[in-house]
Amino acid sequence: MRALRTLLLLLPLCQQVHAQVSIRDTSMALTAVSASYAYQIPGGDMALRFGGNSNLGINVLRKFPSNYLIGLEGAFLFGNQVRESGLLRNVITREGQIVDQDGVMADIQLFERGYTIMAVAGKIIPVAGPNPNSGLMLKLGFGYIRHKIRIQTQKNEVPNLQGDYLQGYDRLSAGPASMLYIGYQHFGNRGRINFNIGFEMTTGFTQPLRAFNFDTERAETGTRFDGLMGLRAGWSLPIYKRRDDRIHFY
Repeated sequence: MRALRTLLLLLPLCQQVHAQVSIRDTSMALTAVSASYAYQIPGGDMALRFGGNSNLGINVLRKFPSNYLIGLEGAFLFGNQVRESGLLRNVITREGQIVDQDGVMADIQLFERGYTIMAVAGKIIPVAGPNPNSGLMLKLGFGYIRHKIRIQTQKNEVPNLQGDYLQGYDRLSAGPASMLYIGYQHFGNRGRINFNIGFEMTTGFTQPLRAFNFDTERAETGTRFDGLMGLRAGWSLPIYKRRDDRIHFY
């Protein structure tokens, strides 16, 4: 009886602490760091210069309890499908070859290189998923895009394709860009399975940044409309305070 009386006296002082909310049943604030990959199909003027490209991206998003989100995203563009006709016409011999400084046929390869930087805002609509933090994700982004042709000489020294001479062939272009993303974001209840997948479209209004192109013997002028679209998939690392399920006695 004495033990029971003591227990009854301690019960009002016993409380289960819930200092943090649970991702399982509450829309909560969290920070998500994601790495992703997309295969993109070019559109507009981009399609005249390049074929399909790969895209590796990373972003940091802050999601609020309202499920609105803001963040920053960056991506690296790369590919090996270059469609710029006659780009190296000035360095090709009558036999259709490019020779190095020793008169040996050179191995020249062309690649696409570029990057994007975006500030993004959006919302997660919890129409599907294991908890209120998962669901349809909508994002809009505004930022900067930059791309060029990379001319790579493998083991040869070709003076006309080295140093400052490359600037006459690489078609460097850059300018403001926007992005639209529609997809699904999944945050697992236990924090182990967190992924996203969706359709992404990027558009850029770029300007040629080189003063003179050696192959056309003139400057490229005017605004370009560069488009990229594709399916993006990524893995997310959510960072948030977990609920303390332990019982604390005072």
